[in-house]
Amino acid sequence: MHKSGQTVSFWSAVAMGIGAMVGAGIFALLGAAGAIAGSAVWISFAIAGGIALLSGYSLGRLGARYPAAGGMVEYLVQAYGVGRFSGTMSVMMYLGALVSISLVARTFGTYAVALMPAGTPQIMVPVMAAMIILAFALINLGGARAMARAENLVVLIKMGVLVVFALAGLIYIDPAQLAPASYPPVSAIFFSVAITFFAYEGFRVITNAAEDMAAPARTLPRAILTAIGIVMLVYIALAVAVFGNLPPDKVVEAQDYALAEAARPVFGTTGFTIVAIAALFSTASAINAALYAVTNVTYEMARNGALPA
Repeated sequence: MHKSGQTVSFWSAVAMGIGAMVGAGIFALLGAAGAIAGSAVWISFAIAGGIALLSGYSLGRLGARYPAAGGMVEYLVQAYGVGRFSGTMSVMMYLGALVSISLVARTFGTYAVALMPAGTPQIMVPVMAAMIILAFALINLGGARAMARAENLVVLIKMGVLVVFALAGLIYIDPAQLAPASYPPVSAIFFSVAITFFAYEGFRVITNAAEDMAAPARTLPRAILTAIGIVMLVYIALAVAVFGNLPPDKVVEAQDYALAEAARPVFGTTGFTIVAIAALFSTASAINAALYAVTNVTYEMARNGALPA
């Protein structure tokens, strides 16, 4: 994607980072992390968030020093020059991004079908996945401004749903469920960070917007750290709300639907619908941000000669 008139503002960049981070992962990670850290998962998210902030600071400084649409691709070129190694690694990153988009899109299709009438054929899962990719591909063709507007709207809706759920859950928590006496060994909490850190993966897409920022040296690092900070607060609140309403064994049993199960004590039978809607918006915004990033990566690769220009 070529430079489009510097149309990505600070908050649009933040929304892009939040959209990429808060995707399908958080809806399944609570159960997986809970199997290791129990009700101390919120501590695991806090530690992982701290690590993400350090990583984000480093990446932000790189982005400020080398503002380019390719993001990580540009950093490889700066380190190793234009050649076989940087080109191969860039292609691998590109292919990995395509696989990631397809998986997130399938998750979107799964939740979309879950909201449809009973008996809806499963063929609709890939159909819905293809439709959401096509929809955001068309939006991205409109340039950075169109992408940013769509991302701002979708992120606002999904974060609104998650924040409302977290706040409502915090009101009904049972403090005994979160008592330190029930925490596992410290080593288990640290082991679970390997899982919870994955929920922060995605903030690097902000670096792909560098060429569309008016002042990337100032905006990029601040946007990355702000996005991670907001997401960290939401994750911690969600973890406290979930494990404050359900015992760890119930959360682990629910696994992929841990958030939906935790919504039942607060919202009753409508809890699943609320979480499913949040999942739809979460996966949609992740797809939009990823498509924007991957098109910028291909542009940078073509500029470096790794792909046909």
